[in-house]
Amino acid sequence: AERTAMLERAADAMQAEMPLLLGLIVREAGKSLPNAIAEAREAIDFLRYYAVQARASFGPAQTALGPVTCISPWNFPLAIFTGQVAAALAAGNPVLAKPAEETPLIAAQAVRLLHDAGVLGDALQLVPGDGSIGAALVDAPETAAVIFTGSTEVARLIQRQLAPRLSPSGAPIPLIAETGGQNAMIVDSSALAEQVVADVVASAFDSAGQRCSALRILCVQEEVADRILTMLKGAMAELRIGRTDALNIDIGPVITAEARDGIDRHIAAMRALGRAVEQSPLPPGTAHGTFVPPTIIEIESIADVRREVFGPVLHLLRFRREGMDALVDQINATGYGLTFGLHTRLDATIAEVTGRVKAGNIYVNRNVIGAVVGVQPFGGRGLSGTGPKAGGPLYLGRLAMPAPAFPMRASQPPPLQAFAQWLEERGEGDAAAYARRAGSASALGVELTLPGPVGERNLYALHPRGLILLRPSTGQGLLRQMAAVLATGNRGVVEGMALPSGLPAPVAACFPSRPDGPYAAALVEGDEDMITAMAQELAGGEGPIVPVHAEGEGYCLDRLLEEVSTSINIAAAGGNASLMMIG
Repeated sequence: AERTAMLERAADAMQAEMPLLLGLIVREAGKSLPNAIAEAREAIDFLRYYAVQARASFGPAQTALGPVTCISPWNFPLAIFTGQVAAALAAGNPVLAKPAEETPLIAAQAVRLLHDAGVLGDALQLVPGDGSIGAALVDAPETAAVIFTGSTEVARLIQRQLAPRLSPSGAPIPLIAETGGQNAMIVDSSALAEQVVADVVASAFDSAGQRCSALRILCVQEEVADRILTMLKGAMAELRIGRTDALNIDIGPVITAEARDGIDRHIAAMRALGRAVEQSPLPPGTAHGTFVPPTIIEIESIADVRREVFGPVLHLLRFRREGMDALVDQINATGYGLTFGLHTRLDATIAEVTGRVKAGNIYVNRNVIGAVVGVQPFGGRGLSGTGPKAGGPLYLGRLAMPAPAFPMRASQPPPLQAFAQWLEERGEGDAAAYARRAGSASALGVELTLPGPVGERNLYALHPRGLILLRPSTGQGLLRQMAAVLATGNRGVVEGMALPSGLPAPVAACFPSRPDGPYAAALVEGDEDMITAMAQELAGGEGPIVPVHAEGEGYCLDRLLEEVSTSINIAAAGGNASLMMIG
């Protein structure tokens, strides 16, 4: 109770010292004042949200993991830094907080406010420095978990550093990573062009495009592409570029000269390939800064954009209506899955596209930035992160053991029911009971409507994570791993052991003999050497980070589920029915 009260006192103090924090964000991170205000509010929301979550769901059964290393980025130097630290503290862990080397002053003020609110110096230490400091913290044998926001490449390096070690309980060291995105938006011919343009300009160019959620690829149906492109160029020309300590500025600098040069090289490479490039001119007074003007580049396929370009650069792709399914497949094939936008006034298109796209945060008929804590829990899948989502109900549970229980679903997946019945018929009573308990403990299929503003519907759902690698060492261990996979609606590939013979067809269909895609997670039964060997093997790959879960006292099934947040502007497709019924 005392630690949650400290977080709430820190939130009040941050609110009271808003002017100081805003000035630092503008000057150290180069953000506009509206962006700085939004970021400070988000930091305050994180403090209050995690305090409420800990008070509601943590009890005597939960114990802290131990020292947590938090490594935060420069693009949200207050909000993400504070969110990481607040979550770790709320779960009872001491924190070593390593801010980005570009923005240590903002982090220092956040730590000061937390110390003033009662958090002890031994419980929270600021460790500024370059990347070598972060690497040393990750390597420290005392580190019990790592929270990281940054590039996919660095997240892989951290996973490789952690793989040879286990926690005192014999489990792999948890890594919560939120990484980059190749975020796309699809606009069909039914969309309202004026709304599309406003949302695209905000999504692509706000904060000089330096958001992991920012729009990178705009896919516009051929019939309306020329009109929308013309309107986009006009809107882009109205954006004001310059020093963000002036209130009339829309877009400030990118963070460093190195970042500017990398963006400029990408634009030059696209020009060399013959792509059409539209760029606003830089105004006088910006020649000696690290400014990049808003830029639109027309491309011929999703594959033209090979890496995330972290700046105010929007790639525009035209598509034909009959090719929309193939377009969604191409977006999914990038391997990234952070944010995705859709503009359409057709309910069937909304259902079809949102049901097929693989993204952690989906936005319909609105912009794709500005996720609100507790309203649009934020985080990606695949190359875009490991989960759980920041500002969501599962985050604190990853930083304590055991994880608090989550609201459960009423029915169990049919393959799991068939598996439990088959086990009973074979005389495997203990395994059948385990399978039924797993079904009761699984949150698969949970769908929540989260609070939000009038005219917007915010949905939170838990879906199967995907293909799970199973590596058991005993026959009973195999049955438990199969039950965990079936209880969460996933599919599994078993290594080192044959599947039991005579499985019911619905069960056998969930366990292909070889992988048909990347693994989303792995389950392992065995001693410490077996667990670390599997963790190091999977950490050596180049694809998404694959979390490894050792059985211990049972598998935490929440970690085999994918969180999806969907935010829908319900006023865009014909009005808010609930408002129309008032009075």
